[in-house]
Amino acid sequence: MNFAYLQKKFSQYDSSKFVILPIPYEITTTYIKGTKKGPEAIIKASYDLELYDHETDSNIAEKGIHTLQSIKNINRLSPEKMIEKVSWVTREILDDKKIPVLLGGEHTISIGVVKAILDVFGKENLSIVHLDAHADMKNEFENNKYSHVCTLRRIRELTDHTIHVGVRSLDEEEMEYIKKNKIQIFWANEKINAKTIKDIIKHTKKNIYITLDLDVLDPSIMPSVGTPEPGGLGWYEILSLLRSICEQKNVVGFDVVELCPIKGLAYPNFTTAKLVYKIMSYIDKYSR
Repeated sequence: MNFAYLQKKFSQYDSSKFVILPIPYEITTTYIKGTKKGPEAIIKASYDLELYDHETDSNIAEKGIHTLQSIKNINRLSPEKMIEKVSWVTREILDDKKIPVLLGGEHTISIGVVKAILDVFGKENLSIVHLDAHADMKNEFENNKYSHVCTLRRIRELTDHTIHVGVRSLDEEEMEYIKKNKIQIFWANEKINAKTIKDIIKHTKKNIYITLDLDVLDPSIMPSVGTPEPGGLGWYEILSLLRSICEQKNVVGFDVVELCPIKGLAYPNFTTAKLVYKIMSYIDKYSR
């Protein structure tokens, strides 16, 4: 289970720039289940990636990509304990001066990563860029404050420096919370173009952590998610945004969550693996 099936010399921990942590956590999903199978599907699909990226004229596999084993018995943990465990492992990666890349699993895992990122970089110099079809700002759902649909509400209790892109589904309580707190939302119907990207970047700090729920993409591109929503972002739209963020800011880590593999449908798994690799390529090429 080594991302991109790399040779040992390109996948040893000590010499790797990027460290991938698979988190197959799934406790609170509410519609289509199966996100616990997401990390394994992404890693297996990555075996067939072309490692040279023509856009960045680079092969970042040569910079080293180490894949950690998933946290043992993670689905036996409560959300609170899982968050603490993820935070602890992420902090170790950061302390070793490496860039954490987390693969979910449900979106709740991002709370743990953000806790560690804030400990290292401080909230005054860090923005969370959240790409998602859903606001994920419910205060609680089914008597659970750590449901995956509450993830950004919990993150915003840690830091209010959050930017949200691609949102197209939320409830009235979430909208009231957004208005009350003057949260910056770039809705999915506001097409991602040069002006929008400029506005997004204008609202961010110098360090960026990216949390990307795959349902931000249109279901025609990414049907394998737990809660698909029509009208999402296109492939080149999202790449333009991610590339621009890496060009102008310092991306300190990212997660890609909520892949829910569909048996017999391979392309969403490969698309996700490609997206993960592209983000690493952008960070290596451009990020400050």
